[in-house]
Amino acid sequence: MGKIDWIILIGTLFFIVVYGTYKSRGSKNVTDYLKGGNESRWWTIGLSVMATQASAITFLSTPGQAFHDGMGFVQFYFGLPIAMVVICLVFIPIYHRLQVFTAYEYLETRFDLKTRTLTAILFLIQRGLAAGITIFAPSIILSAVLGWNLIYLNIIIGVLVIIYTVSGGTKAVSVTQKQQMGVIFAGMIFAFLMILNYLPLDITFSKALEIAGANGKMDILDFSFDFENRYTFWSGIIGGTFLALSYFGTDQSQVQRYLSGKSVKESQRGLIFNGVLKIPMQFFILLVGVMVFVFYQFNSSPLHFNPSSVKVVMASEYASDYQALSDEKRVLEKDLKTKQIAYARSEASEEKETLLAEISALNTSEDNLREQSRALIKKANPDAETNDKDYVFIHFILNNLPRGLIGLLLAVILSAAMSSTASELNALGSTTAMDLYRRNVHEKSPKHYMNASKWFTLLWGVMAIGVACVANLFDNLIQLVNIIGSIFYGNVLGIFLLAFFIKFVSGRAVFIAALITQVIIIYIWWIDLMPYLWLNLAGCAIVMGIAMVLQVVFPPNKPKELLE
Repeated sequence: MGKIDWIILIGTLFFIVVYGTYKSRGSKNVTDYLKGGNESRWWTIGLSVMATQASAITFLSTPGQAFHDGMGFVQFYFGLPIAMVVICLVFIPIYHRLQVFTAYEYLETRFDLKTRTLTAILFLIQRGLAAGITIFAPSIILSAVLGWNLIYLNIIIGVLVIIYTVSGGTKAVSVTQKQQMGVIFAGMIFAFLMILNYLPLDITFSKALEIAGANGKMDILDFSFDFENRYTFWSGIIGGTFLALSYFGTDQSQVQRYLSGKSVKESQRGLIFNGVLKIPMQFFILLVGVMVFVFYQFNSSPLHFNPSSVKVVMASEYASDYQALSDEKRVLEKDLKTKQIAYARSEASEEKETLLAEISALNTSEDNLREQSRALIKKANPDAETNDKDYVFIHFILNNLPRGLIGLLLAVILSAAMSSTASELNALGSTTAMDLYRRNVHEKSPKHYMNASKWFTLLWGVMAIGVACVANLFDNLIQLVNIIGSIFYGNVLGIFLLAFFIKFVSGRAVFIAALITQVIIIYIWWIDLMPYLWLNLAGCAIVMGIAMVLQVVFPPNKPKELLE
């Protein structure tokens, strides 16, 4: 990194923190602090909702996902627009009519205190873990690639977020997220344009897409019902809908974004804006990853993108074997580049088809070499991380982009980490203060609860930094966050759907059903019975089914039965 990169990186982060703190000063009570005084307009809500979901993991992992597996991951988001419509029609009007601070307040109105408390605790567990991961994800990758100290990075990111989130509350989060999304969009567009500029003159964008398509990277839709495949049209449209309903409709980190709206219509427009823009945004981020794949068809790439893992194997007895694979890959790359250039210049359709087949075979051979390298890393150290998807895009940024743009892209990654972490800490603090603390202490003044929210936000910030400091990299980071959510979200969504639509079910039946369901879902995940996206549907269906059965079999008028 050059001096200009440091100036851009530090300047961007400093501006976001100072601007957010300045614009959100002056909260007088808990309503101002937790709901931003209900002043947010629809574009602020939409960008804030999007920034909350689009963490650093999105911009590190998603391009790497596309580099290795292609565009199919976009199917994960197919259910999101459906969920946005349902939330706009059902969830938002109820939340605004009851003037709740958190989503879980409604559950006490509909059921009882213990159901509200249980649901809030489930949220705190999964979102508390996720907050640590959103800090840890960029830290471990940047530390591995740049050599920065991992613990210091965790602390720096966490402290920056804590400063403006604690001081300004929801308004600070929403205001800064608009700036962060601006940085993120600018950085990704610049990166995409630079990739296209670096391709050989003969390789137009359409030819780049052909090259990607010949290697299966442009296979977007999969209509199979194969449970072995995590990302299909059906898992996205069904499992994705339930995950999005759970996340955007019942997760306080998202609910708090649109509870700050000036009106029901402003909140609804903000969510529809997110639903319309989210899939194209994710498509574009995946396309960036695919273009990185095409770039490396003409340029040398490492056998393994994680430098820490490479150091492990090169310091072991398998160093010579790894070096032999690297030499073999360099020979393969020369042949691949020659074939790609020949394809770009060819105009005969039969010759092009033959060349594409040869290119595809060479890429398959390269994939085999990468697989062998992962096996060697595992032999050198069984505990070493062999998955390198999260390192693909950052490797490209640091080794190929010009000075200045590197600083901007690093600012993108850290801004995304800060935006999502800020929303999570804001929601964790408000849920703890309003659903647990306020409900179990004597009535205090609004200012007292505002100060309590600040202290709880600070506490969760410190805990998130702690989780980040002891976390371990697990497969693909974007999948890890979604797996954690899927274990809890379906159960919580089922509780809300029971509250909205199944009026004969009481709180006691729901409470017991929720406890049983959570145990079942954790067991299903533990034995790997189904892909994680389907856990959302399973959890929702199980808790609703058990609750209705318990209500029918053990009605409340039987005091000595199970529900008493």
